[in-house]
Amino acid sequence: MKEVARYSGCFVCGQENHVGLKARFFYEGGKVSTEYTAEKRFEGYHGVFHGGITATLLDEVMIKALLARDIYAMTVELTVRFHKPVSTGQRLSLTGSLDQQKGRLFMTTGEVTNDAGELVASATGKYLEVRTELKDKLLESLEF
Repeated sequence: MKEVARYSGCFVCGQENHVGLKARFFYEGGKVSTEYTAEKRFEGYHGVFHGGITATLLDEVMIKALLARDIYAMTVELTVRFHKPVSTGQRLSLTGSLDQQKGRLFMTTGEVTNDAGELVASATGKYLEVRTELKDKLLESLEF
């Protein structure tokens, strides 16, 4: 299991972002995974984790599935389906994988399950590989 590179200031994976999620992502067997406990500070309603944070985690786990393969890309489309509400305090498991490539466009899928193993959200994403100039800039900011 290999930890995927991160940017220290990233809201999702940055370990130095004091308001961020501080999630760590790991690559194994063609998939990226992480675990995250739904924090009360991100409630949408009392006791209910905000769906926007769930969507953010899905976007990150899917783009990390590309980064783990040395593909540097930006999100161009994100579609999220919410299957069940997430209670604050629940432990979430997320996975992301690369499904298809068409030129510079990469299609991914992601899933979130709760601590009971139930599917709470799923997503598809489309990511466009960046040009060399931007790739070089992104590489400078990443920690491997």
